[in-house]
Amino acid sequence: MPSLEANFNELMTRIRHGRELSSASFEPIYYLVFPTKQILEVKRRLPAWTARLRNDGWDVHQFSIAEAISDILQQAPLRKIWLAADRKAPQAWEKTNKSLANALSRGSLQDRLEAVLKEANTKNNAIVLVTDLEALHPYLRIGAIESKLYGEFKTPTIFLYPGERAGKTRLKFLGFYPEDGNYRSTHVG
Repeated sequence: MPSLEANFNELMTRIRHGRELSSASFEPIYYLVFPTKQILEVKRRLPAWTARLRNDGWDVHQFSIAEAISDILQQAPLRKIWLAADRKAPQAWEKTNKSLANALSRGSLQDRLEAVLKEANTKNNAIVLVTDLEALHPYLRIGAIESKLYGEFKTPTIFLYPGERAGKTRLKFLGFYPEDGNYRSTHVG
């Protein structure tokens, strides 16, 4: 199995050469796929990868899913109601998760990523790094957001994806979700 560094190098080579004609789309969407046991290692390498990209002339835009989710839920109009309900039934996880997932899937997370993409699309040599995808569990999967943003990816966008590849186009988020083949992207790892 190739190392994270080898996979990142392959990914950068693919980005420099552009998408294959056989890809599902021509949008520059790339997934660096790695096993969940390497989540912390990816986080450790991220500053070095970002510095390398900048040294190579890229204008790096980073979008943290975890930070966006935290901000959305902190500012949610229903936050006080959620906290009160949690105090009454602190172990009603299924109900809590469903309510939080509804808040995120109404487009607020998608809107924030779209704003980063639109800003990056106005810059020369821009690249977008989407990090902390594991924070989507148990609310959403990134494929749903990617498909809704189809047509907005004009800048190379790298999703740091904890999970497993299943063939050329299918991914298993976090290694335990069912395989999903709805990704219009190039997968490395």
